Amino acid sequence: MEFGTIEREIFVEAAPAIVFEVVSSPDHLKEWWPDEAEVEAVAGATGRVVFHRQPPEQSMAVPLTVVEALPPRLFSFRWGHDEGEEPSPDNSLLVTFELEPAGEGTRVRMTESGFRERGWEVAVLEEIYLDHSEGWDYFVPRLGEYVARLVSS
Repeated sequence: MEFGTIEREIFVEAAPAIVFEVVSSPDHLKEWWPDEAEVEAVAGATGRVVFHRQPPEQSMAVPLTVVEALPPRLFSFRWGHDEGEEPSPDNSLLVTFELEPAGEGTRVRMTESGFRERGWEVAVLEEIYLDHSEGWDYFVPRLGEYVARLVSS
C-alpha cells in the first residue's frame, strides 16, 4: 500500500450549493464530522475542529487553514495535529471536497493527501493513514445521510 492519498466519493440528492454549505459551514460540519467546528469558508481563514473522546482520553482540537473556497464547487483546507502550529504544506494534510453537479444531485469527491510528505517513519505513516482512512469510511457516509435529512425536512 502506498499510504499516499485517501479518496472517497458519494452521490447526494442535493444541489452543489447546499452540499458546499454542508462541507464548509460550522453549523453543518458538526452534524456529520467533528463535535465542534470554527471556520469561515474564505481562503486563508483559520479555525479548528474538535473531536470529543471518551474518558480518560482528552478531546482533540485540530487547527485548520482554508486553502480554497470556491462555492459551489470546491472547498479545501489543511489540518494538522501539531498543537500550536498553524497548518502549512510542511506540517499538515490537505482535505479537498470537489462538488460536481450530477443529474438532480451532486457527486462529492473527498481526497486527503500529504501523508508521505510529512516524513513520518513507515509504521507511523501506516498507522495515521489507516486511522484517517477508517475515519473517512465512517464520516463520508454520515455526510450523505445528513444531506438527505437536511433536504427532506
